[in-house]
Amino acid sequence: MSIGNSPDGNVPEDERLFEEDRDEREAERISIGRALQQARIDAGLTVDDVSNATRVRISIVHAIEQDDFAPCGGDVYARGHIRTLARAVRMDPAPLLAQFEADHGGRPAPTPAAPLFEAERIRPERRGPNWTAAMVAAIVAVIGFVGFTLFNGGDDGDKTAVAEGSTPTTSKPGSPTPKNDKSDGDPKPDASDSAIAAAPQDKVTVQVRADDGRSWISAKDHNGRLLFDGLLQQGESKTFQDKEKVDLVLGDAGAIQLYVNGKKIEDEWRPGAVERLTYTKGDPEAG
Repeated sequence: MSIGNSPDGNVPEDERLFEEDRDEREAERISIGRALQQARIDAGLTVDDVSNATRVRISIVHAIEQDDFAPCGGDVYARGHIRTLARAVRMDPAPLLAQFEADHGGRPAPTPAAPLFEAERIRPERRGPNWTAAMVAAIVAVIGFVGFTLFNGGDDGDKTAVAEGSTPTTSKPGSPTPKNDKSDGDPKPDASDSAIAAAPQDKVTVQVRADDGRSWISAKDHNGRLLFDGLLQQGESKTFQDKEKVDLVLGDAGAIQLYVNGKKIEDEWRPGAVERLTYTKGDPEAG
């Protein structure tokens, strides 16, 4: 007589129920690709937006959202793509990476270091010094030094003056040397409001500040080169400058305050709204 066994007399009843419950939980678990796709849709982003922001090819983004990781080229690259896409759609990548490792057998085992005796075995045989080559090199060095000394012997006084840092000048004796209080070149962009107000008129200067929360932002110059792509935490700011235009994508425009060419942008964007903006030189209201 058996106690607590199933009708077939092989598997206990409580273990069979546990296995069925586990199978149901695994069937209800959302896949990695489906989770990334749903987060992208909730963020109001298209596959093109994610591809442009992360530099991951559109075909690979589509494949990952279908849980096909073969186009990634290996598990290491697949983990990197999952981490990058998760951050772009404002997801925590850690649970997705743990799920990927559980489904694909975890991380690859490290390659063991080669034994020390193998390094000794392949060490090249010691050879004696090549005295002929050393003598030729020494003779060439002596000839070069003598020739250089003879050729530059008459200019020792001038070279000494230059080495000491003196510079010839055409100013009159006794006239004070004007001081250069301004740095050469164009002013560098700064995150402060004073730097925005003093922005040069021949360039477009955009300051992005996360005053009311954090937001993912992407900025490109007029050539399409990526200036910044990432998450801007609350209280942080970024300043971008280009000679023609700056293209912006704001993941949560309601949390952002913009200053363009020294002028505050008064648009009131809704929290969570995705905005794509382009600013050029001059009045930002006209741009």
